[in-house]
Amino acid sequence: MNPAGKFGPYGGGDTRLRSGGSQTGSDLVRSRVALRVRLKSVTPGDRLPDAGVLAEELGIGEITVRRALEGMCQDGLLDRRRGRAGGTFVAADWDTVVALMHDAEEAALLDSFHLLLECGLVAHGAGEVPEGSLEGLRSLVAEMDLAEDPARLVELETRFHLDLAELLGGAGIREFAADLLGRQCLLQPPPDPAVVRARNRCHADLLTELGRGAMDPAVRAVKEHQRARPS
Repeated sequence: MNPAGKFGPYGGGDTRLRSGGSQTGSDLVRSRVALRVRLKSVTPGDRLPDAGVLAEELGIGEITVRRALEGMCQDGLLDRRRGRAGGTFVAADWDTVVALMHDAEEAALLDSFHLLLECGLVAHGAGEVPEGSLEGLRSLVAEMDLAEDPARLVELETRFHLDLAELLGGAGIREFAADLLGRQCLLQPPPDPAVVRARNRCHADLLTELGRGAMDPAVRAVKEHQRARPS
């Protein structure tokens, strides 16, 4: 999702995720809707933009979007309503339906891919982070420390990883990460709040090391993030 709150790409070529099998246009729609729900841009019961708007934002054909939305309706993720106030809406029981789609094996593959992506970004970007550019990420870490609502914690962590990808890799890499994180939203349950808090300590360590330009400790912080558990 781009800074304007839309689904679509930033430009700069096709950076859509290709791990774990080729991602189709329909997969892209599903992952971006799921990410939008995770980020609270839409919530169960909310109306989605029209297919034509989504197609333009995602850079894919409107027919592909319509088919993807229809498939999500058939799966119970979305509701189609007719009439003047009709449209396509996020299903009221979104969380219940998504829970039936969880796939631990596929989720583990995506977790591993995400680890490789962030390790590569950190190794490439450490020592080249502009002065002051970490402040937005530090604000997210501070907000996570104070957040009490579990859904808000998960939302903030997701935003952290999207913003980190953009800082270290640019807008196109943020889109790449968005595809990955959106797929993860459909394949695994939200992490336990205690786990997110443990991982947030790794977020803070990572930012400290990036600020110092220390590549190896920064990469270690990324790896520790994946293994983090409550103390």
